[in-house]
Amino acid sequence: MGIIDNINKLFDHRIRLGIMSILMVNEDVDFNGLKELLDVTDGNLASHLKTLEKEKYISVQKQFIGRKPNTRYSATKIGKTEFKKHIEALEKLINN
Repeated sequence: MGIIDNINKLFDHRIRLGIMSILMVNEDVDFNGLKELLDVTDGNLASHLKTLEKEKYISVQKQFIGRKPNTRYSATKIGKTEFKKHIEALEKLINN
């Protein structure tokens, strides 16, 4: 098995890497929180969130706070596992 076998192409993009990094250390974060932390546009963030959601790496909870819609995101068990494998693979690559 090669060193780079566990590097996940899905986390190649810095925004998806950022989303997962934030969700690994926070139970959940809303759309605006992610947008501020990553300093990205709505459309850019939304497309990367959709990609991660499609792979079941993140879960989405939609609710209303007062009359305003609020969407919160959290890392799923599989998302956390895959992200940890990705980070470990990067560490191995760096240390070799």
